[in-house]
Amino acid sequence: MKTRKHTREIFLPASAEKVFQLLITPSAIKIWWNASRAIVHPKSGGIWIATWGENEDKPEYITSATMSVFDPPRGIVMTNYDYFSKDGLLPFNASFETEFLIIPQFNGSVLRVTQSGFPADSIADDFYAACETGWKTTLESIAAFVRKDHP
Repeated sequence: MKTRKHTREIFLPASAEKVFQLLITPSAIKIWWNASRAIVHPKSGGIWIATWGENEDKPEYITSATMSVFDPPRGIVMTNYDYFSKDGLLPFNASFETEFLIIPQFNGSVLRVTQSGFPADSIADDFYAACETGWKTTLESIAAFVRKDHP
C-alpha cells in the first residue's frame, strides 16, 4: 500500500534535554496537547497514551502508542498506534509511525515531527489534512509551553 507522511519542525529556545522531557512528562503533555489525561512509561517498548474529553469514563478521543525507540535526548519513535474516537473507527487501515527528532542548536533545539503511514488513497485525505493542521497547532502549543518556562 502506498503511504504518505508529513513533517513539521519548530525551533525552541530550550535544551534538547528539556524538549525531550516535555514529550514524556504527563503533566506537560496535558498542557501542550490540551489532553485530559496522559500516561507515559518512559522506556524503549514503553507506552504513551493521551485522552481528550470532559468525562474520564467516556473520553472523546484516545491515542495510544508504543515507544519503539526511546533515545534521550535525541528522540522518540512511536509505533503500534491504537486510536479511538467517539465518532467511530477510522475509515481505513493504517500503520502509523511518529518520529520526534530533537536537534540541538545554538541557544535551543529544533523539534522535528514526522508522522508517516497515511494511506495515499483519497479515503484518508480528511484525516491526513486534520493531522497536518493538528501538528501545526501542537508545535505552536509546545513553543508557547516552552516560552512560559515550565519546569
